Amino acid sequence: MAYTGFGLVCALSGAPLFHLGGAPASPMLSWAVVGVGMLAAAASGAVTRYGRLPAVRVLLWIACALAGFAAFGLLMDVVTLMFGQGVDSAPTAANHALAATGCLLLATTARGVPSPAAATGAAAPPAPSAGTRSVQLAACAGTVAFLPYVAMKLVWVSGGTFAGATGDQMLAISEHSGASGIWLTLESWGLDGTVLLAALGLFLLWGLVRPWGQVYPRWTPWLRGSRVPRGLPLVPALVGAATLAPYGVIGAGYVSLATAGVVTMGQGDFSSPADALLVGWIGMIAFGVYGFALIAAIRSYWIRTRPVPVA
Repeated sequence: MAYTGFGLVCALSGAPLFHLGGAPASPMLSWAVVGVGMLAAAASGAVTRYGRLPAVRVLLWIACALAGFAAFGLLMDVVTLMFGQGVDSAPTAANHALAATGCLLLATTARGVPSPAAATGAAAPPAPSAGTRSVQLAACAGTVAFLPYVAMKLVWVSGGTFAGATGDQMLAISEHSGASGIWLTLESWGLDGTVLLAALGLFLLWGLVRPWGQVYPRWTPWLRGSRVPRGLPLVPALVGAATLAPYGVIGAGYVSLATAGVVTMGQGDFSSPADALLVGWIGMIAFGVYGFALIAAIRSYWIRTRPVPVA
């Protein structure tokens, strides 16, 4: 109901909630938010009245998928705020946050069929365990896929040249794009913000597949030996996977078409379309492979941390 009201206010005031190609889309699309909110409210009301009937759960999953689509871009908003930059549009950022919250609530409602152990409270966390071999191989693939991206960024931030662009040119582009003082300070120290984020992302990925992601290890003072709250790694992982996996797939499809000559690749801030295409391939492979590795790790972590019945 809150999401419906938010969409209604934006639609009537003409505030755009979506962007297409970097430009604000028609404010008429804000009415889509109203529709998603009404569908979610109706499905949730049906749960309280009729329970989780199959048809009701279908409606919940449809509303969940639409809310997830509307939340696309939340990760970018979080990243810009982390580095002291303002979001491009406050209503758009609010839409991302509200839609992501609704997506999680709808998914929880659709899946929430309590087991007898959960109903009686006779359940306990399982023993820490690692993901299966296939899941750990997926984590390795996600790690390796990021290495060219990290190397490219480190070349630029150290003053080198890659894809026809020098480090000074990339720094000037960041300043022209309105990068925050924190971001520019990091670059002046030889640190790239996206490399730091990649390191955090890989830390999260391996935390989902290794036992130390379930129980704080010995190298964490004051917390060692205690259980990691289940939602602590799952929530940021879900946000990351929902953003990076589709972004990587769509982007890889576009650069594939550009490589085949079906579409034209603009050179952007680079000296030639070929340089832009090279950088595009490096970025899309990194994001896409990591995103799907994160999905596999999330599923594994979810299964391995489910409470087990206690006699």
